[in-house]
Amino acid sequence: MPSSVTESKTEIFNVDDGVDGGEKAPAQNRMQVRFERYLQPCLAELFGTTLFVFVGCASVIGNQGVEGAVQPALAHGLALGVLIAVLGEISGGHFNPAVSLSLYLCGGMELPLLGPYVVVQMLGGMIGAGLAKLMTPSDRYLNATGAAFDILKTEQQLPGAIFGEMAMTCLITMVVLLVAVNTKTKTPLAPFLVGCTVIINVLAGGDVSGTCLNPARAFGPAVMTNYWTYHWVYWVGPIGGCLFAAALLRLILGDEKMRVILK
Repeated sequence: MPSSVTESKTEIFNVDDGVDGGEKAPAQNRMQVRFERYLQPCLAELFGTTLFVFVGCASVIGNQGVEGAVQPALAHGLALGVLIAVLGEISGGHFNPAVSLSLYLCGGMELPLLGPYVVVQMLGGMIGAGLAKLMTPSDRYLNATGAAFDILKTEQQLPGAIFGEMAMTCLITMVVLLVAVNTKTKTPLAPFLVGCTVIINVLAGGDVSGTCLNPARAFGPAVMTNYWTYHWVYWVGPIGGCLFAAALLRLILGDEKMRVILK
């Protein structure tokens, strides 16, 4: 195996679309490199997003009628941390279009992989929500709208929900960028820190917006239940938050390689 392929697998969240071997390399070798550069990472993102959304939906549905968000917070955070730890060196462990976008903007992945990643993440969201539907009694699934974030009922709630989704997505993407891309602050504790950040966010903002922070996490159950009320909030908030986090790293917090000013 080419050495650069091995090196690309050693950094969680970072992915590279470069193809090694050149035109003179054996055809079998080129196929292997393309598989590990393109297909395998996309399959890992599909598998990881499916499991993350499945666990997340099941935890919210199972938490019906219970005060507080401890169960969903722990389920989402622990599931994400485990999946990043086991799949991160294959795909980067994004499982979230907002995370993929912020990583692309900060040099953590190449443009040719961004589109396929978003597609498989959305597909994984639908499959995960469908699996949760299969294992959940139909009345409980419908009462929770499949965990499709039905906490927003009125327009008066929208400003707080949008700000909450934006601020908390900014926090989680900033953590991802700092622990996985920024040279000065990289750490092998990245899966643990990202999982803890999700737990903190869900505990802090669950009653405000449902704390989606992930368009794929909201899209899957929305498709399964055909529940689209204020669904756009879970796109506008996370995308706005990830853009703000990327700007922070590019302008202020990033190392010399990442910053675009005062280099």
